[in-house]
Order: sequence, then structure tokens, then C-alpha cells
Amino acid sequence: QVQLAESGGGLAQAGGSLRLSCVADGRPGGRYSMGWFRQAPGKEREFVAAISWSGDSTYYADFVKGRFSISREDAKNTAYLQMNSLKPEDTAVYFCGVQVYGPPDAITTARGYDYWGQGTQVTVSS
Repeated sequence: QVQLAESGGGLAQAGGSLRLSCVADGRPGGRYSMGWFRQAPGKEREFVAAISWSGDSTYYADFVKGRFSISREDAKNTAYLQMNSLKPEDTAVYFCGVQVYGPPDAITTARGYDYWGQGTQVTVSS
């Protein structure tokens, strides 16, 4: 299976920035669509951003448009989530997912992903 290693979470002030990284390993040379989701206590996991396997298409949830940016570096099999203008409402555990078998039209839904990382905590203070 694909193993995912997430990093970059931590504490930030409102208006600050964080950069999350997700390294996919276990299938040398593999290429997949990748996405970021988040889950706050008592809430369902929600879509944040995704990037297609080719890197040609990106998708964002409305509440992060203009603030977050997803990218990938295929040579390192890594996806990034640059988070700017952070708000306290962004506080959550952020998960990286990879789509290996799911259909392209499921890239913005959790059900479309086959593997998940352990999650990294992001806390934004006022």
C-alpha cells in the first residue's frame, strides 16, 4: 500500500501562514491525484484542496479560495498545502489522501481516496 508522511502542522496566529507537506511512498514511480482534507472535533472530514495526478487541475473548497494553494513536486512524490491568512476556524487535523483507484470525479470527496496519512494538527489562535 501507499504510505503517507505528513508534516508542517503546528501553531499559528490568525493571519499567519503554514505549509503542510505530504510524502507518498511505497510505490516507486507511482503518480496519483492527491488531496487535503481536515477534521475538527465533532465534525465530519471535509474537503480542503486537491490536485490531479497530472498536476494540471486544482480544486478548492470555497472557504479556502484565495488563501490556500495546493501543489505537487513529482520528483519527490510530494504534495504541499500552502496556507495563508489563517483563521481560527481553520483549526483542525489535516489529512493527506491519495487516489490510486478512485474515479476522477471523486477527487473532491473523501470517498474518492484510497489511502490516508495520520494527520497533522493545525491550530490557529486569535
